Amino acid sequence: MAAYALATLKPPAVLHDEVLDYMERIQSTLDPFEGRFLVHGAPTMEVREGHWDTALVIVGFPSLDHARRWYDSDAYQALVPLRTRHMEGDIILIDGVAPGYDPSATAAAIRAAQSSAPAAATPTGQETPVPPMPQ
Repeated sequence: MAAYALATLKPPAVLHDEVLDYMERIQSTLDPFEGRFLVHGAPTMEVREGHWDTALVIVGFPSLDHARRWYDSDAYQALVPLRTRHMEGDIILIDGVAPGYDPSATAAAIRAAQSSAPAAATPTGQETPVPPMPQ
């Protein structure tokens, strides 16, 4: 199952040379793990709901194991300070959904789990916690 590294970064108006070095070298750290950029700061972005004040980066991998091994690799870890010294951000590694994923089946599973669970004691006007989403 495909997996992704997602980053929301807050770049300064002018990128430091170390960040440019990071950008020049990152692909060589991705190649051994079959990682490829799917989104890299997207020059055109339409915010349709809420607000967005960060640059988005999405890197695709064949599996979560590939993504973990890339992130933990000596080659990538050597680059991390080049970015983190000069810009804030968050990075997560996350599984994609399985081929044939059906969101209506997920909703049905959540409904079934909620209806069979004991009633949660929540204050009036608050929602019942949602169980983990099945894959």
